[in-house]
Amino acid sequence: MSKLNSKIPKGPLAGKWTNHKGKINLVSPSNKRNIDVIVVGTGLAGASASATLAELGYNVKSFCFQDSPRRAHSIAAQGGINAAKNYQGDGDSTYRLFYDTIKGGDYRSREANVFRLAEVSGNIIDQCVAQGVPFARDYGGLLDNRSFGGVQVSRTFYAKGQTGQQLLLGAYSAMNRQIARGKIKMYSRHEMMDIVVVKGKARGIIARNLVNGEIERHSAHAVVIASGGYGNIFFLSTNAMGSNVSAAWKIHKKGAFFANPCFTQIHPTCIPVSGDYQSKLTLMSESLRNDGRIWVPKEKADAKLIREGKLSPIDIPENKRDYYLERRYPAFGNLVPRDIASRAAKERCDNGYGVNKTGEAVYLDFSHAIIRYGEEKAKVSGLDSSDSKLVSKLGKEIVKQKYGNLFQMYEKIVDENPYELPMKIYPAVHYTMGGVWVDYNLMTSIPGCFAIGEANFSDHGANRLGASALMQGLADGYFVLPYTIGDYLSNEISTGEISTDIPEFEKSEKEILEKLKKLISNKGEKSVDYYHKKLGKIMWNKCGMSRNEKDLKSAITEIKDLREDFHKNVKIPGGLNEFNEQLAKATRVSDFLELGELFAIDALERNESCGGHFREEFQTDDGEAIRDDKKFKFVSAWEYNDDPSKPILHKEDLEYEDIEIKTRSYK
Repeated sequence: MSKLNSKIPKGPLAGKWTNHKGKINLVSPSNKRNIDVIVVGTGLAGASASATLAELGYNVKSFCFQDSPRRAHSIAAQGGINAAKNYQGDGDSTYRLFYDTIKGGDYRSREANVFRLAEVSGNIIDQCVAQGVPFARDYGGLLDNRSFGGVQVSRTFYAKGQTGQQLLLGAYSAMNRQIARGKIKMYSRHEMMDIVVVKGKARGIIARNLVNGEIERHSAHAVVIASGGYGNIFFLSTNAMGSNVSAAWKIHKKGAFFANPCFTQIHPTCIPVSGDYQSKLTLMSESLRNDGRIWVPKEKADAKLIREGKLSPIDIPENKRDYYLERRYPAFGNLVPRDIASRAAKERCDNGYGVNKTGEAVYLDFSHAIIRYGEEKAKVSGLDSSDSKLVSKLGKEIVKQKYGNLFQMYEKIVDENPYELPMKIYPAVHYTMGGVWVDYNLMTSIPGCFAIGEANFSDHGANRLGASALMQGLADGYFVLPYTIGDYLSNEISTGEISTDIPEFEKSEKEILEKLKKLISNKGEKSVDYYHKKLGKIMWNKCGMSRNEKDLKSAITEIKDLREDFHKNVKIPGGLNEFNEQLAKATRVSDFLELGELFAIDALERNESCGGHFREEFQTDDGEAIRDDKKFKFVSAWEYNDDPSKPILHKEDLEYEDIEIKTRSYK
């Protein structure tokens, strides 16, 4: 049944990567200049890969649909990046990071991949410091860090402002140096429309120039997909609206397996939905959970009065507040993993304790942190720590230093002062742990086609610990792919330049043009957004924070019907050979409408609860997830079969040699 070969090296876990690097084939420096590599996407994974490959001597063609690679969605990551450097002396280590990541992912990821990720994580910090990333410093001059959900150590390094922004600027500056050298050719405002496979190998892509609509052929000896995740399948998510799955989906339809699509992450600290006309949910950093305490009123009557605007949260005394995460998970409290925190918030709101007008919000309160920090500062400064006004003033100053940019953003959006009133938060769709199946070398099931960062499935499992996305993107781009792609390219040194004037390129281009012409000539009446929103509601209501057999079966039917209606009734204004954002959007939504069905099929197939995949039929009496390790300890890798409704399942068994699989507990 299975065609999968993960190519995980033999031998002890701690030595796998070192031994593998020592044995893989290399490309000599003089041959690298004769090899072309295409990288699709310029987020942290794509930018770091492009820069590193060009520095090594390869000729890189880099593609992004934005007007600048600097605008990739990675720039929005606020919280930080994990690394096992143990500056605090609190017991962190490579093994601890490895174990926390495996446990946080509910034992649904590969040991070897995750250990490698933890192993190279410290190098990432050193690389970024060398690039000038302004990480925060502690009083001893060392890089400062903090704890994120799901761990009991401080290993998350952060930069002033938004960490993702600073990290991307570092990678982007490295890219720019190579662009200036001519080693990277930058194609902004270009969207990949298809991958071209010649004699079983990836040999290039077809791209559309989004400015003038021209279809272009680009050849290479290898293609790297670094196009991010598919959270926008839900329409409302924390992702920039342009973020899409198209590049990954195109290679899936050409033979790359798509793994674990039902593994999506719900992020617990987002600003709640405010109306029907939003196109994006505002994400706030999980680092807020270091100091903010999460609560709802103990009494439903109080929650009702708050929703009606008749009662303020500051009017609720301590003995009438339910700090439900601290109550349910005393060992971790507010720092339980994202999936646990998100479901707990949903449970409270579903039972009538929500605190905004729609009843879908909980409080994130900094009043205790302000007092704690204020009293400490007063004592250190020799001031009166019993002076409540002084303590409050000093405490707010410290909180402002730590979270000021987030507080400012919140106040601008919500028009409430979070220093005086608790923030309102609610879970929202964020990262996707599913993606293109890759082996240990990050190669897909198409030879010569690689997938890195969020676009692949591998390193997180069924849930992702906060601050691990940036870690994986940069690990793949800086420290893994440059080695493993060389092993493949060592057999390509005598291939020579690859022509685009061959039947495979011609056929692919023709098929794309036919599809685009069909979309643009459609005489429908409904907008692209109409279908995207419809899909999003199906996904959120039936494949969101909780799923069940009935809803999933219904979702499969509804998505299939919606897809058929889309191709009959969508209306796309404008022409083919011009800037046409609606046409670009339509091609992406068309892919979402296919992926949505596979998502639901995968969720229906997996009769267990794990991480972000919560099946209502498989839970304990107190609402915790029940895994089935006997039947479902595998990766679901789906093969496209010409019909989105009939994918073929391949299973990659997950083998654990170094850790004991346990039921997750944060109590």
